[in-house]
Amino acid sequence: MAADRLIYLPLGGAGEVGMNMYVYGYGRPGKERYILVDMGVTFPDMDGTPGVDLIFPDVEWIAERVDRLDAIFITHAHEDHIGALGHLYPRLTAPVYARKFTAHIGRLKMEEHGYDGSEITTVGAMPEMVEAGPFKVGFMPISHSIPESSALIIDTPEGRVVHTGDFKIDETPGLGEPFDIKAWGSLGPVKALVCDSTNVFSPDPGRSEATVGPEIERVVREASGMVVATTFASNIARVKTLADAGVAAERSVVLLGRAMKKMIGAGVETGLIKDFPATITPEEARDIPRDHLMLLATGSQGERRAASAQLARGKYLGIELKGGDTFIFSSKTIPGNEVSVGRITNGLSEKDVDVIDDKMAAIHVSGHANRPDLQRMHELTKPQILVPMHGEHRMLREHAKLGEAGGIASVIAPNGTMVSLSGNRPEVVEFVETGRLYLDGSIQVGALDGVVRDRIRMALNGQVVIGILIDEEDEPLTDAWAEMRGLPEVGQSRVSVQDILEEEVGQFLGRADSKTVADDGKLEEQVKRIVRNTCSKEIGKKPEVVVLISRLTA
Repeated sequence: MAADRLIYLPLGGAGEVGMNMYVYGYGRPGKERYILVDMGVTFPDMDGTPGVDLIFPDVEWIAERVDRLDAIFITHAHEDHIGALGHLYPRLTAPVYARKFTAHIGRLKMEEHGYDGSEITTVGAMPEMVEAGPFKVGFMPISHSIPESSALIIDTPEGRVVHTGDFKIDETPGLGEPFDIKAWGSLGPVKALVCDSTNVFSPDPGRSEATVGPEIERVVREASGMVVATTFASNIARVKTLADAGVAAERSVVLLGRAMKKMIGAGVETGLIKDFPATITPEEARDIPRDHLMLLATGSQGERRAASAQLARGKYLGIELKGGDTFIFSSKTIPGNEVSVGRITNGLSEKDVDVIDDKMAAIHVSGHANRPDLQRMHELTKPQILVPMHGEHRMLREHAKLGEAGGIASVIAPNGTMVSLSGNRPEVVEFVETGRLYLDGSIQVGALDGVVRDRIRMALNGQVVIGILIDEEDEPLTDAWAEMRGLPEVGQSRVSVQDILEEEVGQFLGRADSKTVADDGKLEEQVKRIVRNTCSKEIGKKPEVVVLISRLTA
């Protein structure tokens, strides 16, 4: 009989930034009991996932074993760690555990999907521990860019595993819990450290959140006209710093965007924020001089429908930016969002608005540990094994090299890589098929279902719809009709492409033999070939072709 083993399996978040979901298991191979850490989302883009609303990890593997899933733990309330909770919970109906602020956000998400929130249990920080099958799990406070972020201390029959979640080493974070060096240094012995890798290429020690306030206050004080600032809505410490800077500059503060109001409301309701400055409504702001206004807007990553993008394009709730106003990005652009953020900054430039970002002033610090801070975490916890997670593959690889250089047995484990943590070194024991689920409107579709692929093909190539009417004698009743979408109307022949298509298909129908006309499959295949060849000749494109064949019956 095979011996029990301790396994780690990332389903999302390893080999990418976002969409975090990690499985831990213990028991005989194939009979393990499991816990799940985080249920995150990532966001679509028009190039690869047009029309998609959200992207989740494919949970098929753990859903097939849900009878052995003992608990779900959420480390913090960022969307890439909690955003899929309400969407995927129907398939993973295990008890959910989180700390107070995270649990509050989680319940709001569950209520949006028809649950009452009782599925989530609020847990205090360590030394409180949750028993879940063969595991005991505690929430260890850790500094990050959202309140009550926690690492998970997972005690197993094989030893202690530390799952850092997202973190930085910040002993003066302002709002939230400081990084407790003494507490982190007393966690040993640690069997395995499963560790955030996001900023492994950043060579300098991370700066504290406390260093940001004075610089933001200076920038706001020196700004002319109306000031708009954007940051991650979930970074309520930064939002409060921005609001305080506005008040210090004798400006009235306005919150713009649903996410901004939601996060500040959650902070107040859970008692984390006790002195957030008074705010006014957008309607009230219209009666206040521009140089006495400070707007805090959503959309720091260029989200098209968020307040920042709408202000860059025109108006938002009746408020419009003008020449001489100042726009502050107190955030870092996540890789992949450069184009959408650039679209906003160019739109602001066209309005003669001054833009200030973190390259121009020290108005942002990352929520993730830089390379020296990762080394410090290694030194504090002294793990036997290092498993880099939360990062692109190059980040995982570099972090593993950093661990090995420090004498720690390390492994590169992107999504789908099952690692045994039972031995003296990590061992890859299996590869599990992983993928993505798309929220497309209100429906979840698989990445391999073809829905998004077809949408991309239509976007790239355009579409032609051909209609054919056949009588009961298998004779075409009329010429074909064509409808084109996303294609030029006039081609190389300087005449209507639609007319050419209808003529070409009509001529084919007139000469086609009876066997072809009687067979829908053959008829469709021939018509598609004619349409694509004609379009290629006329406009240099081979579009997606839909053939509608209607047959009359006696």
